[in-house]
Amino acid sequence: MVHPKILEVIEYDVCTACGACASVCPAGAIIINKRAEVRDPDNLELYIKGAAPNVCEGCFTCGRVCPVIDGYYSDEFFNVKSFFGAKSTIAGQDGGVTSHMLKELLRKGEIDCVVGISRNENWETELILMTKPEDVDKTTGTKYTYDSVLQALKEPFEKYDKIAVVGVPCQVHGARLISENVNDKIVLIVGLICMESFYHDTMAEKIIPDIMKLNIEDVVKMNFAKGKFWCYTKDGQEHSVKIPEVAPHARHPCHHCCDYTSVFADISLGSVGTPDGWNCVLIRTDTGQKYFDMVKDTLEIMENPAPGLDLVKKLAKTKHDNNSGHYLEVCEKFSFDECGIR
Repeated sequence: MVHPKILEVIEYDVCTACGACASVCPAGAIIINKRAEVRDPDNLELYIKGAAPNVCEGCFTCGRVCPVIDGYYSDEFFNVKSFFGAKSTIAGQDGGVTSHMLKELLRKGEIDCVVGISRNENWETELILMTKPEDVDKTTGTKYTYDSVLQALKEPFEKYDKIAVVGVPCQVHGARLISENVNDKIVLIVGLICMESFYHDTMAEKIIPDIMKLNIEDVVKMNFAKGKFWCYTKDGQEHSVKIPEVAPHARHPCHHCCDYTSVFADISLGSVGTPDGWNCVLIRTDTGQKYFDMVKDTLEIMENPAPGLDLVKKLAKTKHDNNSGHYLEVCEKFSFDECGIR
């Protein structure tokens, strides 16, 4: 078999399952489960009537869009043009800015579609394609269980010309590599601040029942804030444990990630460094400024939020300090040398 670099990323269990490789593979040889899987033409079990369809053809496109191979920045704030707080009237995770912005851009026709994640009452996620403002209502709120957003871009790439991507750092990184190397139909990349995420079965079978002592059907919101993991239940109660109690259960690739604020985004959003009920906004590119200006007048803006950007930087440093050694250790094992922290 040909040897795409992502095979080593998979072998060493640092594949983020962002889905970038699956969305651009011309042979349809990559599928995403908890990690990417490549259909090997040397696997005789794949042959039907003498042929093995959808197997790797050795074009190596996948390696050009893999965030783990591309590596990280030591300073993920070098491209921040401005930092401020914002909130909308939408009942979102905090300020509802992500949902509000997407609805406005869809309404104005500035974007054709965006891939998002909805969930059911068991917090099982589903990828959906949003093409109308009302579609966004199905995706409000943060889901700390992971889904492979970018793998859902294959069909939109064939149908639409102005695609927006919203995702956590690894997905944002993959989207940026796609837009730079393969497909220019991604016009806006919105990144979410993220320390780590969890597999659904871990959240549903371990964290919620064993650590939080709750039924997952009763949980209406989850959040990481003030050093704790919070669950809010239907009866209006708040439940929390210290983050170190849940952090070890994060997905293994998250322990190698050195991007907290989605450095490759046009706009980064989160709920850190601003008062409760507000989103922090980091404008990173001219494109991000252009699209945010289209919706700015429909939002409430806080120019100098507290505790401010210093807190965001402190938490980013914590993530780097915790994870950079693990990532660089894996880089030493790879047969290629493109990866690293620059």
